[in-house]
Amino acid sequence: MGNFTSAGRFTTPTCTQFIQDVVSHNCVVIFSKTTCPYCKMAKNVFNQIGATYKVIELDEHRDGQQLQEALTQMSGAKTVPRVFVNGRCIGGGSDTRQLHEQGKLVPLIQMCNPCCLNNAAEGSGSGHDTS
Repeated sequence: MGNFTSAGRFTTPTCTQFIQDVVSHNCVVIFSKTTCPYCKMAKNVFNQIGATYKVIELDEHRDGQQLQEALTQMSGAKTVPRVFVNGRCIGGGSDTRQLHEQGKLVPLIQMCNPCCLNNAAEGSGSGHDTS
């Protein structure tokens, strides 16, 4: 029970573990909010190149605020999206678009660990968290 607050929500260490688990089992993960234009930008980049990705919509997740706080601690940035490729945060929507325009995004995806490639289809491009 030490992983939950009195309201039954995740604590920051539990959120950090959740993020690490999702990121380690999926080649591309986007922590997003449904109304965010930069989040849509990041998703559109992956849709354009045909890459599969997992989306965690923080504004629809029960522990979205705590997850965003954990992402801030992990990445140093408070904004969404937070995009992870092959276990590494590559930044937000503009960063994702810039990497794609520079021809650096697809090679990062192609370098994904085998564990990530095996599970990449789960939640791919759906825009919804399947957890």
